[in-house]
Amino acid sequence: SLLACSLPTPIGDLCITLLIDFSCEACKRVTLNVPSTLEAETFVGRVNLDECLPSANIIRSSDPHFRILEDGSVYTTSTVVLSSEKKVFTILLFNREKKEQKHIVVLLEHHKKALKKRHLSEAILRRAKRRWAPIPCSLMENSLGPFPMLLQQVQSDSAQNYTVYYSIRGPGVDQEPINLFYIERDTGHLYVTRPVDREQCESYALVAFASTPDGYSVDLPLPLEIKIEDENDNAPVFTEDPCELEIDENCGVGTTVGQVCATDADEPDTMHTRLRYTIIEQQPATPSLFSIHPSTGVITTTSSRCDREVMDKYCLTVKVQDMDGQYFGLWTKSTCTITLRDVNDNLPVFQRSSYITEVEENKNNVEILRLGVEDKDLINTPNWRANYTILKGNEKGNFRIETDPKTNEGILYVVEGLNYEEARQVVLQIGVTNQVPFCGPGGSKTPSISTTTVTVNVKNQDEGPECSPRMQVIHVKENIGLGTQVDGYKAYDPEIRNNNAMRYKALTDLRGLFTIDEESGRIKILRSLDRESNTFKNKMHNITLRVSDRDGRSCTGTLGIVVDDVNDNGPSIPRNTVIVCKNRMGSAEIVAVDPDEPTNGPPFEFSLEDRFGRDDTMWRLSRINDTATRLSFRNDPAFGTYEVPIIVRDRLGMSRSNLLNVNLCDCITPNECTSRTATVRGAKDVSLGKWAILAMILGAALLSCILFTLVCGGAGSSPEKKTFPDDLAQQNLIVSNTEAPGDDRVYCTNGLTTQNMNTGCLLASGAKNGQECFEMMKGGHQTLESCRGGGHHTLDSCRGGHHTMDSCRGGQVEMDNCRYSEWQNFTQTHLGEESIRGHTLIKN
Repeated sequence: SLLACSLPTPIGDLCITLLIDFSCEACKRVTLNVPSTLEAETFVGRVNLDECLPSANIIRSSDPHFRILEDGSVYTTSTVVLSSEKKVFTILLFNREKKEQKHIVVLLEHHKKALKKRHLSEAILRRAKRRWAPIPCSLMENSLGPFPMLLQQVQSDSAQNYTVYYSIRGPGVDQEPINLFYIERDTGHLYVTRPVDREQCESYALVAFASTPDGYSVDLPLPLEIKIEDENDNAPVFTEDPCELEIDENCGVGTTVGQVCATDADEPDTMHTRLRYTIIEQQPATPSLFSIHPSTGVITTTSSRCDREVMDKYCLTVKVQDMDGQYFGLWTKSTCTITLRDVNDNLPVFQRSSYITEVEENKNNVEILRLGVEDKDLINTPNWRANYTILKGNEKGNFRIETDPKTNEGILYVVEGLNYEEARQVVLQIGVTNQVPFCGPGGSKTPSISTTTVTVNVKNQDEGPECSPRMQVIHVKENIGLGTQVDGYKAYDPEIRNNNAMRYKALTDLRGLFTIDEESGRIKILRSLDRESNTFKNKMHNITLRVSDRDGRSCTGTLGIVVDDVNDNGPSIPRNTVIVCKNRMGSAEIVAVDPDEPTNGPPFEFSLEDRFGRDDTMWRLSRINDTATRLSFRNDPAFGTYEVPIIVRDRLGMSRSNLLNVNLCDCITPNECTSRTATVRGAKDVSLGKWAILAMILGAALLSCILFTLVCGGAGSSPEKKTFPDDLAQQNLIVSNTEAPGDDRVYCTNGLTTQNMNTGCLLASGAKNGQECFEMMKGGHQTLESCRGGGHHTLDSCRGGHHTMDSCRGGQVEMDNCRYSEWQNFTQTHLGEESIRGHTLIKN
């Protein structure tokens, strides 16, 4: 089989041996029992270094696979496989100051007593099966040679029987970096030609081949990994250089300022990349304010004396060193600048404790004073900008103060003119704070406010009359007597404190209601004042006046005249017509209103007025609420329209009679009667000329003659003599005011009689849809019907081209042609309109 055998490096072993034999003193040998395979960063054991050299300040291992800590703990730096039962390495101890050197030999032993024979048999079995196991090979980076340098030998047991040639492929051979490794064809010795850098490549995966001269492969390819051992050849580097950090001033001890970070290109998790941070310099040096965590690089404060007003920036020089900060480790420096952010820890202070200024009276929106303050905080920031407040003396709102954004001064204004006659001097107390809350040392939040006193002297002026208040209101009763005078607008001269020599003039239209006395300003009533009229719909009449003195100085004011209500209106019912559906509702709701004030209005009292000196028991009233009552009927009155007088009284007894038209109708909803009444009203509104009336009379006469002729002719041609029945007196025409024929009223009489039958009836209009039906009642199967619909009257039937008209007893009268029907359609229309008028008169 193809095997790889590790060979010691002659030069390296020789140097270590010489160092141990000739420069070091050996201490007690240490034996550690370990398993056959040790993973990376595995704890192997602990060696007592104090027994050998207590003052040692440099600790090294002769084998780079092991790392020794200061307490003697031994850890692996990579995976270690014991190829034999024992492995030896040396711990080197140095004292640089005393120039002392000692070493401890460490023996790693793995016992195989119980399984020794079994392992031997497995080894023989592997060789019999021609199997291989690649032996790990390592190479120290940046090695000094000499080059080419032997790494290991690759062998195949096929070389005992054949001539074997060895070759390799992979990175570093036929791939980049090319020609870094080569192998001797005949011996299998593997060489490296130049130094390597672990930071460029951590390992090289090669493949070894064994073949005969004729190219036949005698073994499977052998994977061969060459691991590059790390050397501390890279200094740590700061990720941010220089570093800029910020922190609030007056922060507490232990406040985190920020973190500096560094990286190391050497192998991770080794001493070569274990970094330690230190602050080596602070500018300014005093007071010392900052510290840094050695492992994390976090910078914190060590004092609360970070005052921006004393020093706003600090510069730190930070060093980071590998090998956990040991003196032989590689290191790098960086600059870290820490800026203190401003907080509002300084109050603004007035430059003066008191100020004096003056202003003329009645001056508005004028600047009278500027107040300066001093603030140590950062300029043009909210911590520096001032807010001014008038604490006392501005109860009437005459003054206003604001901040000048450029100078930070307080500007004092007079916004509403001062009155010399009221106050000749005003004293103000003004305070100042910043735009943001105060934050003193230690987090104090309760500052003392800085204040100053401002004395404002008022200069007198002769300003003329004064209209104060500008809006004055007077009250008058409505219906006040004409010519009555009431008090008007009052103005006065502040200089003399009276209203003499004043002149009043109205600037708005008085509408002929009032006059204003020019000297006294009194109001005279010219017309009756009615509060319910449109003139006073806003309950007040405003008059604008100008008041002037002898020198022409003037002021303007408004007089509001409020007309107070008196009980001069009785309640009224807005709806003068109501509809009562007799068979459905049986009542109607009546609502009254009163234009007077509520104090002169409801609750209302409703009662029926007895106009004829008798008690009318047809109607009754029942209370609903303060402004409404319910009207209902008694004793089953007939359908029709009734006039019901109702008296309504307010709470003070003022009453009013209201005539209400009540339409008692046979309907389901009031809308039906409304449309029906509109139709009848439209018919009533039709007016006829004299020629139309003459045509109607002639038509009626001609119709009567034709009917008489037809009846007589029919009676003469009958073989039998028809006589009237005995109960003819019981046969009448019935007029109905309902949708179906009724039996409650009889209006029809025989208008035309012969020996055989009735020939005419009184035509009347119905109360429903303008239709009226007349019937001859006798047993009921042979009748003469005259139905008017939309002004047209037709015979009941016209069969087979023959027009017939039923007699009262069942006989037939035949007509030769239908010209009678055509003529009837023309005449009955006009007769129907006259019948409507007549029927209405009969019903009323």
